[in-house]
Amino acid sequence: MKTIELTVNKANVYDEVAKTTSYTGQKMQGDATAYDRIFTTDDDRMMLERFWVEACNGATEQFKPFLVSVSDQPVSHGVELDKNYVVKLELSNSYDDSLNGSIGTSLFSYFVAMIVSKWYKFTNKGESESYGTDAVGAIDDVMRKIYYRKKPTRVVPT
Repeated sequence: MKTIELTVNKANVYDEVAKTTSYTGQKMQGDATAYDRIFTTDDDRMMLERFWVEACNGATEQFKPFLVSVSDQPVSHGVELDKNYVVKLELSNSYDDSLNGSIGTSLFSYFVAMIVSKWYKFTNKGESESYGTDAVGAIDDVMRKIYYRKKPTRVVPT
């Protein structure tokens, strides 16, 4: 069996959520209050913290068949940006290690889309469902890559 470790950096996720919500708020036509309503600020991070924990729990649920260890993500009463999501998985020996980077990217996208989807339920209901669908697609992509097995190579005797 192969063991891999995946890390999602919380501060980077929150930065990407802020970029996404800022862009959405700026681009909304005909709604003068959109930017102030949609954009996540540092003051909003307490609410985002709950969404972070929910995203961690969702990812962990998907990884259960392979789980060796996972970082503790309790709902806190503050924002701890250094509390990253770290999961260690035990996979088949035929798992393709070259997929690690792609899995990390898709897992990051899952966290961002999941948090934005939950935030938009309060601030931008029209786009909430689409980001939820994106989150499901990203975690499905992660799981397809985890289940993928590279073809064995035949060793020719010399």
